[in-house]
Order: sequence, then C-alpha cells, then structure tokens
Amino acid sequence: MSKETVDTAVLGEKILRVIKTIYDPEIPVDIYELGLIYDVFVNEDLEVKILMTLTTPNCPVAETLPLEVEEKVKSINEVKNAEVEITFDPPWTQELMSEEAKLELGML
Repeated sequence: MSKETVDTAVLGEKILRVIKTIYDPEIPVDIYELGLIYDVFVNEDLEVKILMTLTTPNCPVAETLPLEVEEKVKSINEVKNAEVEITFDPPWTQELMSEEAKLELGML
C-alpha cells in the first residue's frame, strides 16, 4: 500500500533541464545560464514555484516568458502545478550570468 514517491531532487533536475530549453529572445543564452532563475521550489504535493526575474522590468517578453516557463514546467508528468513569481529584488545584473553565458556573449 505504499504510495509511489517521486524523488524531488530528480524532479528538480528535470525542471532545470526544461528551463534550460527556454531562451531570452534577444540573447542567444537560456534563461538559467542568464541567471534569471533565482529559485525553484518543489513541495510534497509536487507543486512547483519558480522565483525568477527579467533582465529589465520593461523587458519585451515580460508577459510571455513567465507563461512559457509555467507551461513547459507543467508539461513534466510528475508536476501537478507550476507557478512563476517575478521579482526584481535583487535586480538582475550581468554578474548573475554563468561563465558559459558570459563566454557565449563574448564577455570573457
């Protein structure tokens, strides 16, 4: 009578893999490497909350990018629900970008 358990660490990896397929339309780097994802929470009910930011508050994809993240994360079988919360605290800076992203953009 054991309920099937999902390893949240493995699910977290799956979520990150999906997030890494989402790109800022103006920059050829995925949103994870850009440092736009601040945190990913998965609770016991397999509901996901993603805390993310945008490069600027008036980013052209401010309306669509969070929805794309939600939809793609919701498409993972184990995920029951996904919600994206946008924050500008702390504001995004180029310091948040991974070495890989900086290299891709010729900043190293």
